[in-house]
Amino acid sequence: MKLLSHIPAWLKNKYVLTALGFTVWILFFDARDFITSHFREKGELRKLEASKKYYEQQIATTRHELEQLRSNPALLEKYAREKYRMKKDNEDLFLVREATPPAKH
Repeated sequence: MKLLSHIPAWLKNKYVLTALGFTVWILFFDARDFITSHFREKGELRKLEASKKYYEQQIATTRHELEQLRSNPALLEKYAREKYRMKKDNEDLFLVREATPPAKH
């Protein structure tokens, strides 16, 4: 009882204790607590920024290729033949694939 006499009266209030317990629970122990969700979201933001940078580079590369294809008909024909295996009407297309070694068990 001597120990309880040194505690201020407002700390003995059940509503204050409940609010304090709730605050501690939300900040540290909950599944969506403030501390870990902050760091998790910060890590996710870094990943998204890295993927944004990657896709911006891909868009720039694709735009450059598109401009080259629009300006050079010979390059357009080469691109169509290699990428989409297109051919002229009087041509035959032969695909040669390298042999892969059989998998060892």
